[in-house]
Amino acid sequence: MNSINAQTWLIVAGVVALILTIAIAAWSLYQRQQSRRLQQRFRSEYGRTVQELGSRIKAETELRAREKRVDRLHIVALTPSDAARFSQAWQALQARFIDDPKGVVVQADQLVRELMSKRGYPVGDFERRAADISVDHPDVVAITEQLKLS
Repeated sequence: MNSINAQTWLIVAGVVALILTIAIAAWSLYQRQQSRRLQQRFRSEYGRTVQELGSRIKAETELRAREKRVDRLHIVALTPSDAARFSQAWQALQARFIDDPKGVVVQADQLVRELMSKRGYPVGDFERRAADISVDHPDVVAITEQLKLS
């Protein structure tokens, strides 16, 4: 009778070990897929965030938090007339940049704030705005970071 109980416990332990192994493998696969998804969505912003925060886990936690924060926002597309107006204003600023770089930068910041507000993004501090924009437009943030370093 003891041998049957011991054999039964051995089988149960083997089944539990198998289930745990499958669960760990599934969790590992899920984590890799999530990392890949974040890398594809955030492109260079993914690497910059990993470098800034010092670990992949911290960076991925931050990027997922950005996604959740932006998902709660009510981002709307610009109407064609608003898109044309912002495009014209941006082109006008670019044309005046050589003559008045400091003034144009101030006006460009105001234009970006107005654009973000019109679309539904919060218009807080620069770092928060850049983080929110990186969810849908990671390349824009990468360019901004390069300009800050220049």
